[in-house]
Amino acid sequence: MKRIGIDLNAPVTLIFLFLCAIALGLDFLSGGRSTAAAFSVYRSAPTEVLFYVRLFGHVLGHADFAHFSGNMMLFLLVAPLLEEKYGSRDFLVLIVGTALVTGLMQILLSPFALLGASGVVFSCICASGFVNLKKGKIPLSAVLVILLYLGQEAVALFETDTAVAHGTHLIGGVCGIVWVWLLERRKGRI
Repeated sequence: MKRIGIDLNAPVTLIFLFLCAIALGLDFLSGGRSTAAAFSVYRSAPTEVLFYVRLFGHVLGHADFAHFSGNMMLFLLVAPLLEEKYGSRDFLVLIVGTALVTGLMQILLSPFALLGASGVVFSCICASGFVNLKKGKIPLSAVLVILLYLGQEAVALFETDTAVAHGTHLIGGVCGIVWVWLLERRKGRI
């Protein structure tokens, strides 16, 4: 009888999840001080040492366990597919690039702090719609993902006063679309 083992099929995905869990644990242990210092992004002086840590680290921080688990459930549904298809290095580029772009946009456009992996999650959701891209054809599933997910966020951006960063979701989605388009173009599939 064959033994069944666990396959670490998506190392970047799993490391990202564990880093988010560690950031949440540090938040709990420090009474929120670690999140304010390193795992949320907000306007501050670029000469401040932690400015650059926050610029990328904000995607690791979460307000509470519900925020963390909601983001991680969606992330675990789509991220391994992308990492397996495009490779760990290129997938890491998506995460880091999305963190940088959403962090900069938050600093430039909003007076509030931002934390959470939702920008990265939306980049993965939108990129996943293009996984079955064929030369000269855009999958209907990609069009529907964009219409449903990004359309919902565009509407919510103007209709709600909630703390959810709908603009970050939109920007993350665009990052995912640009990322997959560049990769597919590099591979000659578009």
